[in-house]
Amino acid sequence: MESRCENCIIRQFNALRAMSKEELKQVSDSKSTRKIKKGEALFEEGEKLDGVFCVRSGVSKLSKLSENGKDQIVKLAAKGEVIGQRSVVAEESVNLSAKAVSDMEVCFIPKEGIVKALHTNPNFTLEVLRHMAHDLKEADDVIVNMSQKSVKQRIAEAFLYLNTNFGSDGEGFLNLTLSREDISNVVGTATESCIRIISELKKAGLLKTSGKKIGIVDEKSLKKLAEGY
Repeated sequence: MESRCENCIIRQFNALRAMSKEELKQVSDSKSTRKIKKGEALFEEGEKLDGVFCVRSGVSKLSKLSENGKDQIVKLAAKGEVIGQRSVVAEESVNLSAKAVSDMEVCFIPKEGIVKALHTNPNFTLEVLRHMAHDLKEADDVIVNMSQKSVKQRIAEAFLYLNTNFGSDGEGFLNLTLSREDISNVVGTATESCIRIISELKKAGLLKTSGKKIGIVDEKSLKKLAEGY
């Protein structure tokens, strides 16, 4: 019963909350639950999706491959987020790849149920538009940060974002552990530069590390750095 959409609290975080009980039952009857291992792809750039993915647990990175062969991570999708809805609504191939950065459980919802609700339920359509508009705003912020902020500022901002959205464990390390390469792909710099700046921030007493794990030591100073002070 827990996995059925009409009884699932996860939908409160996305546009599915605007569906009627009957629509949710129809979606539940057609969806499938999948377990995705860390490092596995949900889909690749250029694919035509037959539905959307609702994240029940875990985190996926959404990235675009640049001409020089480097990934640019544009978003981290976590619990409650729906992935692939823009492609389904626009009836276009996906322009991003989605890969699990931790073990995930997702519900795959065939596009027929989504498209039908878009045509018959204006509240659901409005919710989908709101979520897509939010994604566009985040994309705008990424573009501005890339052009106006230094690499060190962007790295500081990335750690603050991870702390705010995913929290820290009992030892003060970020709950979501990203590789140094993934962090560099989030901020748009070379992995070597990312490693060097993390080392500088550690020496300055703003961060701490233990293997791949990273923790924030001085959040106030890190915020000042991210804001350019």
